[in-house]
Amino acid sequence: MPYYVFAVKGFGQLDKLAEFDVFREASAHAKTLRQAQPGGNAPRIKVMFGVNQIEAEDQLLQPREAGPSGDD
Repeated sequence: MPYYVFAVKGFGQLDKLAEFDVFREASAHAKTLRQAQPGGNAPRIKVMFGVNQIEAEDQLLQPREAGPSGDD
């Protein structure tokens, strides 16, 4: 399954930037893009794994629960 690199903009807008078969390549590409971004309101760069692009986009847009905080 491929790894997708997305630019995540406001209001859940996603732009697919690249697609890779290997995580290491996708991660390196995402890091390069993040370093090249100017400050301010630049979009977040995310790597997502999925069967296809639609599944990867859906996973990015799902609300996530916060992890545990402090001592429980």
